[in-house]
Amino acid sequence: MRIFETHAHYDDDAFDDDREQLLNEMHKEGIDYIVNIGCSMENSRHIVDMVKEYDFLYGTVGVHPSDIDGLTDADMQELEKLAQAKKILAIGEMGLDYHYDNVVKEEQAKWFVAQLEIAKRCDMPVVIHSRDAAKDTLDIVKAHHNGVTPGIIHCFSYGVEMAKCYLDMGYYIGVGGVVTFKNAKKLKEVVEYTPLERIVLETDAPYLAPTPYRGKRNCSLYLRHVAEEIATLKGVSVEEVCAVTYENAKTVYKM
Repeated sequence: MRIFETHAHYDDDAFDDDREQLLNEMHKEGIDYIVNIGCSMENSRHIVDMVKEYDFLYGTVGVHPSDIDGLTDADMQELEKLAQAKKILAIGEMGLDYHYDNVVKEEQAKWFVAQLEIAKRCDMPVVIHSRDAAKDTLDIVKAHHNGVTPGIIHCFSYGVEMAKCYLDMGYYIGVGGVVTFKNAKKLKEVVEYTPLERIVLETDAPYLAPTPYRGKRNCSLYLRHVAEEIATLKGVSVEEVCAVTYENAKTVYKM
């Protein structure tokens, strides 16, 4: 059983003590590919170098809405250049995050749109982050991207109606550890509704570890628990979930 991890952050400080050891375990434990996701200018630069160290590690470059302070047009020009590097597959994660009170929504929207434009110019997939910003995210995606290139709605946290809007535009739904939580009723309904051919597996490691590791550091080795929950919800085998989501990931990332 081979698994494709579409979204992790192995450059995070949480892995400083055992990063190399952990990544070296992945392949023999059935994790064939990992995409390490960019979320700031600094870590996007780092990812371009990091992916050279492991055959199975790929990356994206992008700026998360919580990391936009001080961004400039020159940064966007640099991001577009970084996107041309070997083994960089997509632009993101980018988007909107209204979870905290002090956000400047106009600034988040500006840099979200700028990155969607980069993805279109480079003909690259997008990885979209949306937290507590359902309508605004959808409006921007419809107006400025609308499935022009492939994309993943990462860590999907809205209901079936919103999922349908993204599926109709051709996007894939990123499903991670949250689907294993007992109180994740909305996400379970979305997984039941979404065709398996449009779901990809992700961890967001080191965050959002699945049950039974909830509250601990997450890693790609725990994706089996996500696949098992999806299999239960869809009434199919874990092997089928892993096989279909693997092909989905290769399709969306144009591999």
